[in-house]
Amino acid sequence: MMLPDLADLENAARTVYTAMPPTPQYRWPLLDEALGLETWVKHENHGPAGAFKLRGGVVYMERLLRREPGLRGVVAATRGNHGQSIAFAARRNGLEATVVVPHGNSREKNAAMRALGARLIEHGKDFQESREFAYALADRERLHMVPSYHPDLVAGVASYWLELFRAQPELDLVLAPIGQGSGFAAAVAAREALGLRTRIVGVVSAHAPAYLLSWQAGKAVEAPVSTVLADGMACRAPDAASLEVVLRYAEDVIAVSDEEVAEAMRVMYACTHNVAEGAGAAALAGAMRMKREGRLAGVARVGIPLTGANVDAPLFSELLSAPLRRPREGGGPSST
Repeated sequence: MMLPDLADLENAARTVYTAMPPTPQYRWPLLDEALGLETWVKHENHGPAGAFKLRGGVVYMERLLRREPGLRGVVAATRGNHGQSIAFAARRNGLEATVVVPHGNSREKNAAMRALGARLIEHGKDFQESREFAYALADRERLHMVPSYHPDLVAGVASYWLELFRAQPELDLVLAPIGQGSGFAAAVAAREALGLRTRIVGVVSAHAPAYLLSWQAGKAVEAPVSTVLADGMACRAPDAASLEVVLRYAEDVIAVSDEEVAEAMRVMYACTHNVAEGAGAAALAGAMRMKREGRLAGVARVGIPLTGANVDAPLFSELLSAPLRRPREGGGPSST
């Protein structure tokens, strides 16, 4: 369960910044009102691929090519944002990228991966079946299989947590969505490297509860996946390495339903006019659940990553058409 130290994180951040600038963290008055405390949103939706994953892909590919300079191509399994990050990083380094997605995957994420030059293959009914096919394809075509969790991915993703924690070191609590665990582990790595005491709570989909059940049991537990909205958290089987981090460092792991995610997507848009995909709104959904349950007592400042904005337009339009209690008029964001 090796987590990257501060020197490794800073080296990774320098690599990230060759591909993108730091993203902002804003405090939105209407979100402060909605949660009843000081709320800082980390805008990973402002990155080149609209999601935090790109940071990990850039670092992973740079280090991979140092280890394997003669590499011809890579393959990855994804529901979208991991695949975009690998396609982006592969094209940047002149490599061929193959991405395997399950049938019924987001059409707009699929289109984005193709636009980045990836060969897109649809296989399987869920992420796990896509991943098994991708591993077999890697063996057959002699491609490098990019995992969903790896220390180099964690180091790259941690650059956004370093930015947030350095901008707002007095945060009492942050919420980290859990898909395959790189985002959660990156939050832990950055907090530990900076010597902070910020509490970290993991958020999973109630319709993909493998990490919650595993955290409760203290060991890996598989669970069926039925989420419609939170495809970035549609995990049936936890990754062994990331689960170790969750078991050791998570103060809590909470589950949010698709209905709660949909409401958080609407609240995020109403309060900030930023688009959040399902997994991208999960941290806010978790904070809203904690408020309803009276579990934010004593919390003055919370950090919420908006981890991605890649939601299909028809779906988002349908969600926005549902009624939402209109927040009171408020000003624009406060930045760091």
